[in-house]
Amino acid sequence: MLVSVSLILIVGMSMGWLCQKCRLPSLLGMLATGMVLGPYVLNLLDGSILGISPELRKMALIIILTRAGLGLDTSGLKKLGRPAVLMCFVPASFELMGVLLLAPKLMGLTVLEAAILGAVLAAVSPAVVVPRMVRLMDEGYGGKQGIPQLILAGASVDDVYVIVLFSTFVGMMQGESASLLSFVNIPVSILLGMAVGSLLAGFFAKVHIRDTAKVLIILSISFLLVAAEEALTTAITFSALIDIMFIGIGLQKKREVVAKRLSVKYGKLWVAAEVFLFVLVGATVNIGYLGKVGAKALLLIVGALAFRMLGVFVCLLGTSLSKKERLFAMMAYTPKATVQAAIGGIPLALGFACGDTVLTVAVLAIVLTAPLGAFAMDLSYKKLLKKG
Repeated sequence: MLVSVSLILIVGMSMGWLCQKCRLPSLLGMLATGMVLGPYVLNLLDGSILGISPELRKMALIIILTRAGLGLDTSGLKKLGRPAVLMCFVPASFELMGVLLLAPKLMGLTVLEAAILGAVLAAVSPAVVVPRMVRLMDEGYGGKQGIPQLILAGASVDDVYVIVLFSTFVGMMQGESASLLSFVNIPVSILLGMAVGSLLAGFFAKVHIRDTAKVLIILSISFLLVAAEEALTTAITFSALIDIMFIGIGLQKKREVVAKRLSVKYGKLWVAAEVFLFVLVGATVNIGYLGKVGAKALLLIVGALAFRMLGVFVCLLGTSLSKKERLFAMMAYTPKATVQAAIGGIPLALGFACGDTVLTVAVLAIVLTAPLGAFAMDLSYKKLLKKG
């Protein structure tokens, strides 16, 4: 296993660095590393590390959500108003509807399997979008109209909304009923997460410990929440993933300075987690199956993106944004990466018949949209946005 860990880190980071030098997202190099080192090509990764791959990807998802909660500016949503709120769920809902219409015909999936695939595809990637929106704010492009802030705020909540949908559809696939009572879990999860975050804020105010120790405490609580959710069989339970997100938000509300420092710590933790996440996702991709469904999957992704861009257009109706600014927002909301890598392999790990299809389409979506979305933003923002 030690050799496998070394290969994942050294080769994955090296390939990521090479991609950055070519002005491509580093995650593409990590995905390629996993495909080459994995069981379908060179088979250099130890079976034991592939066996715990689902747990490692779940840990990466926990880091993503906690970091998002610690850094989410909820007051920004109120300032930006209706368009920002709509951007949190309308584009993802449109994309999900697109997949529901296209996937049964193109991929031969059932409606529920198409819903799972749609939930995997429907999230936008903070890994690609956030750095570029921060650069726009630094350079002053679109700032007066609030475009970078609008995209940042919407993208953060968009991921959580999609993960909630994904968890619901996976539960239905496993035979759980989607009763109205099950939706009570969402507010229960939010309140529980906020309460845990507030308690941690009070604890950190009284007990002075290093920020690294605080991160370890939050991580441990997050792992326990995931285990508790899996163990509970009552009608009203909670969603650990929503919980984890709102722990960060609750902590930020009570101790904003501490939350900012912990967000930086989680950013450093993400450096290693990102490599493991994308390399291990690449390792699970069946290259042979990729060749069989490639053209149909490509058509499905393009169709889903068209629905997503239509959703962004609907969100911006009635705003003062120009046609060029709306076009930029539509392009900026297309890249896929982090969430697709974190949850794309779950259906396969659970033994669903659609598992290979979901993972293959998720990886193709990353490979297609991450570089194209990045290039589209980089090449167009000076032409489409006003400098304030």
